[in-house]
Amino acid sequence: MSGGISLRGITMRYGANAALADVNLEVPEGQIHAVIGPNGAGKSTLFGVVAGEHSPHTGRVMLGDRDITRLTGHTRVRLGIARAFQVARIFSSLTVSENIQVSVLQSERLGGVFWGSPRKRAVEDRVDAIIERVDLGDLARKPANTLAQGDRKRLEIAMAIAQKPKVLLLDEPTAGMSTAETRNTVSLVKELWQAEGLTVILTEHDMDVVFALAQRVTVLAQGRILCTGEPAEVRARPDVARVYLGDHHA
Repeated sequence: MSGGISLRGITMRYGANAALADVNLEVPEGQIHAVIGPNGAGKSTLFGVVAGEHSPHTGRVMLGDRDITRLTGHTRVRLGIARAFQVARIFSSLTVSENIQVSVLQSERLGGVFWGSPRKRAVEDRVDAIIERVDLGDLARKPANTLAQGDRKRLEIAMAIAQKPKVLLLDEPTAGMSTAETRNTVSLVKELWQAEGLTVILTEHDMDVVFALAQRVTVLAQGRILCTGEPAEVRARPDVARVYLGDHHA
């Protein structure tokens, strides 16, 4: 089963309002694909449909050639879909290392028997390797609730990577970051994408981040796809400038 994502005829309603209306989207395995649009365009709903948080009223969600439309979010994680949220969802009272260890144990489906098992060393080595990869080594023993915004985001990405995903969903990965933190996060996503062979789908309001990372860009407006194309092509479209980017980007 490949790590490509397909949305086919997805409609998602809240009451009489369609947050997504007949959305068709193809993200091939190994691509970095950005989904952008103004507030209320349906980006978060689309992410929820892919992650299994929302069940669409019509349409299908495909992971490779497998229909995952009715599978739970937990099942999708096991199949290789991991998500990092706009507001980092981490265990604030645990250390950086302990947060990542929780994700590793979940990935390996190890529970209370872990601490007495011969796999303990292997798990610890994997946690250390992930910490090193995301450059959190100096903070490994720090409680997560003491981290700066950029470090919290990197920790959540590390926890997602610990799940051994095929598909990584990044919801506003640089929100609230300084310029330096944003630059470091862009570099980290590129490195992980190359090293892990990931399919990455991201939403982001910082267009410099979008155009630095994405190979393809889809623009949502009022729950419908306005266009999909290469970043330069999307940037040049007058209709995109009108609905979202602003004339100075056109």
